[in-house]
Amino acid sequence: MIRHLVLFRLNEGVRRDDPRVEKGVEAFESLDGKIPDIRFWECAWNISDRPIAYDYAINSAFDDEAALRRYAEHPEHQAGVGLWREFATWVIADYEF
Repeated sequence: MIRHLVLFRLNEGVRRDDPRVEKGVEAFESLDGKIPDIRFWECAWNISDRPIAYDYAINSAFDDEAALRRYAEHPEHQAGVGLWREFATWVIADYEF
């Protein structure tokens, strides 16, 4: 199995209640069930107020690297990525477990 973690940081001046952000969150929250390769899916806002903390996280799992690649290339995923590019940056970690 492959764990796929993504941590998002909103750009300077962008707030959670920004309509673009709300649409981006909705896009990612709706992916579970739309992409067959997803084995585990959760996403949520960070609750930590530490200055090094990111704002939003996705924790997901896939059977193997091929499944993760299909997910990454899936049009529904790409649509969400396109939204988030407008207001955030992110880091990714993928590892076997």
